[in-house]
Amino acid sequence: MTIKVGDQLPSATFRVATADGPVPKSSEEIFKNKKVVLFAVPGAFTPTCHKNHLPSFIARADELFAKGVSVIAVTAVNDPFVLAAWEKASNAEGKILFLSDGNADFAKAIGMDFDASAAGLGTRSKRYSMLVDDGEVLILNVEDVPSKADKTNADVLLTQF
Repeated sequence: MTIKVGDQLPSATFRVATADGPVPKSSEEIFKNKKVVLFAVPGAFTPTCHKNHLPSFIARADELFAKGVSVIAVTAVNDPFVLAAWEKASNAEGKILFLSDGNADFAKAIGMDFDASAAGLGTRSKRYSMLVDDGEVLILNVEDVPSKADKTNADVLLTQF
């Protein structure tokens, strides 16, 4: 089943890097009683993700927070160590919450996984952005092509609420 506007996000466990190592973070901790922007990328440090998609949310973070967003989070099918390095390299600390979906469990649960094995990348997440309020999907944008961030960047999302 592919997630759609009006659906509740499924229960899931992400991993977040901390000074003491990776720790689990439940979807309930992230989304309960909060307005959250969640966007997904096929892979940390990949060209479109690193040069376009993530930077759009870093640049527009203050505007999103001004619209009542509590958390801006990115998820990727990468381990928490890679995401921690990406967070640091992108100067996103304190603006974006980096959520590791290392086994693609969340991506699969919401029908946003795809097989990138032909490129040697295994299972990945489709590129999307969404606005979630207390676990309910209010806005959902999905890219047709993984190498594009035209429909899912922060500029587009900001025009939708």
